[in-house]
Amino acid sequence: MQTSLPQALLATESGTRANEILRNCVHCGFCNATCPTYQLTGDELDGPRGRIYLIKQVLEGNKPTDKTQLHLDRCLTCRACETTCPSGVDYHLLLDTGRELLEQSVPRPLPARLVRRALRLVLPWPARFTPLLRTAQLLRPLLPAAMKQKIPVRSKDKRPRPQQQHARRILLLTGCVQDAMSPQINAATIRVLHALGIQTLTRSSSGCCGAVSHHLGATDEALGFMRRNIDAWWPDIEQGAQAVVVTASGCAPMVKDYGQLLANDTAYADKASRVSELAKDISEIIAAEDFRTVIRQAAGNQKIAFHSPCTLQHAQRITGSVEQILGQAGYTLTPVTDSHLCCGSAGTYSILQPQLSGRLRDNKLAALQAGQPDMIATANIGCLAHMASHAEVPVKHWIEYLDALIP
Repeated sequence: MQTSLPQALLATESGTRANEILRNCVHCGFCNATCPTYQLTGDELDGPRGRIYLIKQVLEGNKPTDKTQLHLDRCLTCRACETTCPSGVDYHLLLDTGRELLEQSVPRPLPARLVRRALRLVLPWPARFTPLLRTAQLLRPLLPAAMKQKIPVRSKDKRPRPQQQHARRILLLTGCVQDAMSPQINAATIRVLHALGIQTLTRSSSGCCGAVSHHLGATDEALGFMRRNIDAWWPDIEQGAQAVVVTASGCAPMVKDYGQLLANDTAYADKASRVSELAKDISEIIAAEDFRTVIRQAAGNQKIAFHSPCTLQHAQRITGSVEQILGQAGYTLTPVTDSHLCCGSAGTYSILQPQLSGRLRDNKLAALQAGQPDMIATANIGCLAHMASHAEVPVKHWIEYLDALIP
C-alpha cells in the first residue's frame, strides 16, 4: 500500500511503525473473510481492510469524523485478521495508533465519555469493582429478567488452597475482575500447580494488566498499570521465579507485550522485557508438565465443548493445546464450527457495543451447543461471563475441569 504520511509523523516511532504496517498491506481482503463484524454488517468499513484505509487517511492528515470513530469502535480487536493475513500485517498495533489519535481529535458525546471513564475507574480496581458487583448480586433476585441476566450469580471457592512451599516457584497475575467474578479459577490453578510440585506466588500490590485502559485509548494510564505489576513482581523474579502465569487469556497478550510497550522507558525497558519473556498462559505451563500423573481420568462420557478465545488462538497463537490437555484428561471434545470467530465479549466491547456483541454471543453458543456437550470450557473470564448468562449448560474455565480430577 502506498502511503504519504507527514514527515513530522514519520519522525516518531509510532509514525514509522504505522507506515511500515500500512505498506505491508496488499489489499487482498482475506482479512474480511474471517472478520466477525464484517460478517455481521457486510460493510467494508467494518472489516480490517476498510479500517486500515480509515486509519491511513487520518495518519495522512485527513480530518477524522465520528463515522471514522464508529467503525474503529466496532472492531473487537480479536486479531482473527492477523491469523489470516498472508502479508503479516500487525493490524492491532495500527488500530491502537488510530484509536489513540481519534480519542485526542474526535470528541465523544458526554454520555459516551462518562461510560468509558466509569469503566476505567471501576473495572481495573478490585477494591472498587468487587463491592459494586456484590451489591448487584445481592439485589439480583429483585431485578427484571433482562438486567438479571447481566449479573453473574456469585460463586465461591470452598476448597482449601495449598500453602506448602516448592523449589519451583511461579508468579500468578491475579488480575482485576476475575477474583471477584470467579475466584475458583485462580484457586483451581494454585491447586493444580501444587499437585505438579510448583508453588504459586501472588502479590497484592499487583493488579490489572493494563488492557482495559489500553484498549480504551488511555495509553499513559495503561503504562502505569504495567509499571505497577513489574514493581510488584520484580523481587520474586530476582529470586528465581520461573514464570509469570496468566489464567485469563485476555490478559496474557498484554503482559507478553510489556517489553514492546515500555521499550522507550529507560527505567523499565529491561525489566519489562524480562517480564514478557517469563509471561506464560496457564495452558503453556500445564502442557509442559506430566499432569496425567496427578489426576484421575474423567469419565469418558463427559462431553466438553471448548471455546478458544481470540486472545488465545489469534493473539497468542496457541491452538489445540487446551483441547489436547482436556482430551488427555479423559474428557470427550465435541466439534465446534467456526471456532475462529469471536464470542463478542472482547473486554469492554459487550458493554459498549451490546447489539453486535449479543449477536456474536448467540452465534457462538449455537456453535458450541450443537454437539450437545455437558459443559462448555473457555480460557478467559470475559468470555466465560458473557456466554454463561445465556448458555444452556455450565460454562467454566478449563483449568477448573482439570482441578476437579485431582484426588
